[in-house]
Order: sequence, then C-alpha cells, then structure tokens
Amino acid sequence: QVQLVESGGGLVQAGGSLRLSCAASGRTFSTWTMGWFRQAPGKEREFVAAISWSGGNTYYADSVKGRFTISRDNVKSTVYLQMNSLKPEDTAVYYCAGTVTFGSRWSYDYVYWGQGTQVTVSS
Repeated sequence: QVQLVESGGGLVQAGGSLRLSCAASGRTFSTWTMGWFRQAPGKEREFVAAISWSGGNTYYADSVKGRFTISRDNVKSTVYLQMNSLKPEDTAVYYCAGTVTFGSRWSYDYVYWGQGTQVTVSS
C-alpha cells in the first residue's frame, strides 16, 4: 500500500520561505513522477510543480516559477518543495501526489495523494 505524508507547512510572513517534504512508502517511488498541488479556500485544486522519476525534468506553474523549486531524493523516497519569496496568494493546503504518467500537470493523472499540509502566508 502506498502512503504519502507531507510535512513542513506553517505560518510565514510574506517574503519568507518554507520547505515542504513528502515522504513516500512503496517500492516503486523511484519510477513515479511526483507533483505538488495546492488548494485555497473556495478555489479548485491547482498544479504547482512536478518532477520526473530521475529528477532530470521539472515543471512549474507560471505563478511559482522562479520562486519554488521541486527536488527529490529517491534513496529517501522523499520529494521536496522549496518555497521562497512567499506571497499571501500562496496560502493554501499543499498536497503531494504520485503518478506513472511522465511529467503530468493534471491532477486526474495522479493516483496517490497525501493528506495535505497547510501553508499560510501573512501580509
């Protein structure tokens, strides 16, 4: 059974940084594309970033490009999201997810989901 567990969320002032982690169980983690999505109150879940199984390809939403960095450690079965220059509009519940579909930005491709971690950015 696959489990994804996020951590690292919290409250931060605008301009600050947070690093989210997502620890995965499952022998095939190293073959998955891993993604981060977020959902703000009253809004639909949206794509944030994704990373290919090798880490050689990364994808970002325009809204976070240049501020967020996704990375992974296949030995630790963990994916990270480094978030810098945070803005109040980044406030949301952040979810990590896994898919066998290479480089997908679409939530419907993702089979495995974590429970989410809250990120709140104050102005």
